[in-house]
Amino acid sequence: MANTIKHQGVVEEINGSHLRVRIIQTSACASCSIKGHCSSADTKEKLIDVYDTRALSFQPGDRVWVAGELSMGMMAVLLAFVLPFLLLIISLFAFMALWNDELWSALGSLALLVPYYGILWMNKSRMKKKFSFVIQPMS
Repeated sequence: MANTIKHQGVVEEINGSHLRVRIIQTSACASCSIKGHCSSADTKEKLIDVYDTRALSFQPGDRVWVAGELSMGMMAVLLAFVLPFLLLIISLFAFMALWNDELWSALGSLALLVPYYGILWMNKSRMKKKFSFVIQPMS
């Protein structure tokens, strides 16, 4: 149980085995008793796509739990932030050694991020299978 992340949600729509669930994502301090006096507390509504064969047992408006593995979150952070940062830094030093021009080295490093994120975008169907959520009825 410690390796899962759970959010309360409400089923918005059902289309076959595809459910769209609305969750409210809160920051860690959003539940604090003095959040009205602080500017760092925030909440956001998110729509989560869940593919589950038990989708027909739910109705729009049902309150459910949306659960995902903690490792999914770590992998998402790795793919979206850590690897691009490393690519940016390593390529910046490589281009600086090659061209000895800061402007063109910085632009070249930034340009390398375009194909990186393009490759991620082209593999989104494969990542949908890897980053899948489970829905559980609230009881």
